[in-house]
Amino acid sequence: MNSLRDLDVLVLGGGNFGTALCTILLENGKRVLLWVRRPDQAEEINTRHQNSRYLPGVQLRPDLVATADLAGAVVRAPVLLMVVPTKAFREAARALGDHLTGDQILIHATKGLEKGTHLRMSQILREETCALKIGVLSGPNLAGELMAGHPAGALLASHFQECVNAAQALFSGSRLRLYGGRDVIGTEIAGAFKNIIALAAGVASGLGLGDNAKSLLVTRGLSEMARFGVAHGADVFTFGGLAGIGDLMATCASPLSRNHQVGVKLARGEKLPAILAGMTQVAEGVPTTAAVHTRARDLRLDLPIVRAVHGMLYEGWSAQQALAELLRLPVGEELAALRYR
Repeated sequence: MNSLRDLDVLVLGGGNFGTALCTILLENGKRVLLWVRRPDQAEEINTRHQNSRYLPGVQLRPDLVATADLAGAVVRAPVLLMVVPTKAFREAARALGDHLTGDQILIHATKGLEKGTHLRMSQILREETCALKIGVLSGPNLAGELMAGHPAGALLASHFQECVNAAQALFSGSRLRLYGGRDVIGTEIAGAFKNIIALAAGVASGLGLGDNAKSLLVTRGLSEMARFGVAHGADVFTFGGLAGIGDLMATCASPLSRNHQVGVKLARGEKLPAILAGMTQVAEGVPTTAAVHTRARDLRLDLPIVRAVHGMLYEGWSAQQALAELLRLPVGEELAALRYR
């Protein structure tokens, strides 16, 4: 073990979810450091114990320490947890790769696909770092609820059992119950895809369509998620777990979900550029919709909800037009699309 490693874990990314994970780890008695990009944000966390941009009005634990010194922080931890938006992920991974050693465990909790390449985040980590033991953390983990002290569950997927064991040891005994799995592809695709369905569910809420319609969207969205995932080599059973239906239930129903909020505002007639300009954090479903739509077209996959959401975001469709397109589709056998063999 490197003698400089005086931490249990380094969390990279000072948004609301990264801050929430730090809070849980500190509650669990772990030695944690939070890396943030901006020195002024680190100073605010360290001196005022606030993260006003991402968690306004929330008083942080006084033992939560942040730094903007990436090089100095990376060498101090055997486990690194990346919680960085998709659009900044490759840049952060490249910077991290300059200081990482091959024996460190690298876990990410980013839910999206890279714009242009359509790569999953673990694929980017393979390209930009020397890390071997890579894992993905995903599940129904709304940061606001975590900061409020509520319990939750999550999935840690990795091809390396050492990675799963390390993550479970960090969170053992905490209110975040962490389950292990091996389906990295399915876990990453579920985390990305559910944001698209959350946008659609938000539109349904904004139109006042009721719970029956939202249940229809979520259930058919799960089918599209599984179809897309299996086409990329995922295990279909992953989508019935925390990373799939679990995350869908939370994200599609909660007003705390940023993607759900975007959908509600679209249904009310607000324009996407204005909606995004008024947000302090990223709604990952917006860029992910473009990536999944293109990839599905290349694979000749029929994903009607993805197509409808893409129409609203990028083709000028109104919410009513998107709904009409979905209702015009022919119906068939419900589970036919899930019979992959």
